[in-house]
Amino acid sequence: MITIKKFKTALLPIVFGAVVLSSCNKDVQQFAIPPVAMATGITLDSTLKTTDNDSMYYRLVVKASLGPTNFVNLLKGTGSANNTYTLFVPDNAAMIASGFSSAVISAIPVASAIGIVSYNTIPQTYDTASIPNVFPNFPVGTLIFPSAAAPFLTFRTFPSKRPGILRVNRIPMTTPLNVKTSNGIIHHVAGIIAPPNLSFLWNRIANDTTASTGLTYLKAAILRADSGTGTPGTLQSALLNAAANLTVFAPTDAVFQGTLTALITQGLIAQGVPAATAAAQASFLASSPAVFSNPLLFGTLTATTVKGILVYHLFSNAAFTVNFPMTPTKYPTLLNSAIPSHPGIELTATFTGPFVSAATVKGLGNATAANIIINPAANGSSDQFYINGVLHKITQLLIPQ
Repeated sequence: MITIKKFKTALLPIVFGAVVLSSCNKDVQQFAIPPVAMATGITLDSTLKTTDNDSMYYRLVVKASLGPTNFVNLLKGTGSANNTYTLFVPDNAAMIASGFSSAVISAIPVASAIGIVSYNTIPQTYDTASIPNVFPNFPVGTLIFPSAAAPFLTFRTFPSKRPGILRVNRIPMTTPLNVKTSNGIIHHVAGIIAPPNLSFLWNRIANDTTASTGLTYLKAAILRADSGTGTPGTLQSALLNAAANLTVFAPTDAVFQGTLTALITQGLIAQGVPAATAAAQASFLASSPAVFSNPLLFGTLTATTVKGILVYHLFSNAAFTVNFPMTPTKYPTLLNSAIPSHPGIELTATFTGPFVSAATVKGLGNATAANIIINPAANGSSDQFYINGVLHKITQLLIPQ
């Protein structure tokens, strides 16, 4: 039997105490929004109803009103004279571009209409001058509550003006903006702003078994990192926490397998194992996610070492690629909870028009930057939006030192 305890030097072990995950367990952040002078007389409901170019979205509001909440009355101010709202409204052309014809609106379930209208409504007045130019994105609560057991939590939306383009999540805003009514304000957007996928980041990681580009190694690494840790402090619990607001930079299975094979090979050669034998042994050891539960590697792949590497792949705020900087810029990760002086990771994005065509993330110990695999479609590989954050698949393991 070959021992590989010397291999731990190749894995860049990180020596620190339990990583602090409390930043994952905080309520939705809010910030002071300056009051907006409202127009007199006409309400949000009347404005939508009488604006021909918003007629399709108004039909969606009417459809949503067939459920427990009468959105028409809500936007009229009925019974809630002091409540104000901000609406993100796709005009008719944007509705059609999003696949919402009149026939589709008639056919969709009431629950779907409720989800869209609720998510596109902010329960406060929020003009474009108040939208921050910050990174990561700043969360603003909507009318969707993910759990009746936690009514203080809402699904978040992320208005932003980075990098010089007004957006909500990934969708650009369009004119007219700041349409003031007696009980709120309307901003137009280039398409339906879809609520997050109704699952957690952990669900995506645990269930993504796609060959080569899946996340089975990441799942196994998280379970190894959590071994011996009480549930409240585990990475898995953070990734299942509805109150969390995270970004996960997720190395794919191919990335983990290739990286571990190379490092194990180096470790074995350092012990005097012939190169060909070392390569074959390493390939076998790293051939499945069981590498993280292999007792031969416990001395090297310690829970603390694996957790240190994994938290380097996590932000404590959601970050969409459209808000990445256009020049390489460093940002802290959850690793900074344990090592405040660490410079973090370096992000950059390339834009084609208003959309991201390429994006990279670089660890301090990486010779080159990892690419984010750009595909924002449902079940894709970038800007995957879930109840508690965003996931991007990447092409390298990020090395923190």
